[in-house]
Amino acid sequence: MSDTSGEHSYFKQESLQQTVTQLAGVIGERNTYHYSNLSAALEFIEHNFLDAGYQPMRQEYRASGKTFANIEAEIKGQEFPEEIIIVGAHYDSARGSPGANDNASGVAALLALCRSFAHKRISRTIRFVAFTNEERPFLRTHNMGSRVYASRSRARNENIKAMFSLETIGYCSKERGTQWLSFFGALYPSHGDFIVFVANGLSRELLNKTRQSFQRHTHVPCETATLPSFAPGAKSSDHWSFWKEGYPGLMVTDTAPLRYPHYHKATDTPEKLRYDFLSGVIQGVEGVLFTMVA
Repeated sequence: MSDTSGEHSYFKQESLQQTVTQLAGVIGERNTYHYSNLSAALEFIEHNFLDAGYQPMRQEYRASGKTFANIEAEIKGQEFPEEIIIVGAHYDSARGSPGANDNASGVAALLALCRSFAHKRISRTIRFVAFTNEERPFLRTHNMGSRVYASRSRARNENIKAMFSLETIGYCSKERGTQWLSFFGALYPSHGDFIVFVANGLSRELLNKTRQSFQRHTHVPCETATLPSFAPGAKSSDHWSFWKEGYPGLMVTDTAPLRYPHYHKATDTPEKLRYDFLSGVIQGVEGVLFTMVA
């Protein structure tokens, strides 16, 4: 299997912007309070999985009197099919926000990556999963979509080698002072033009390998943080659900509220994102994944 990083039309800025605009511009706010929009987002993602040649599977469950669903697209590994890599992004948005960066950016990356790997022969199984209900009121509850998914994976005794949570990854700024002091407990550069990988102790080895591979495949700088699973910033996305089940996982993020002034606001709209930065992040993550499943 050859590494064709950066050659795909679906990594182009225009393609990524189209996906973000569909989710955050056309569909808009999508959550339990805007349930029809959440359903429309699910159908949009499912259509994209089908169009890429997958047979997507929904994982439906009931919460607060409604039916919610995660959706996955899988490529089985040829040599080690029981070893699983998960790439995930939540498709719901915070209440009151159309969620362009949080987290249509992550979904755009997820869909671009799934197309990159479609029809490839790989050694390990890879799953692309769009999670529901990451935002409040479900955050860090048993009805959080990724919590439902990870719990099922543990019940099945699945051998998940790594989980990557694509969480708010579309904004950067080279202006000094745009990057705030991290609640991760680390002082990052004052200009927010890098991506961050967040790990817990169990995921430290995964973090080191990911950083090295990412740096070989993209021009986007990266920083890292290894934190306790209970740390405020560390537990703020879907990777936390996999940590809870004892699986290694990383959050991939632009640091969200530490950089992005429109975080969880009505102003989190598609034109605010830096699609050149998003494209570079995706290329780096693609390189990491190719290294892991080749």
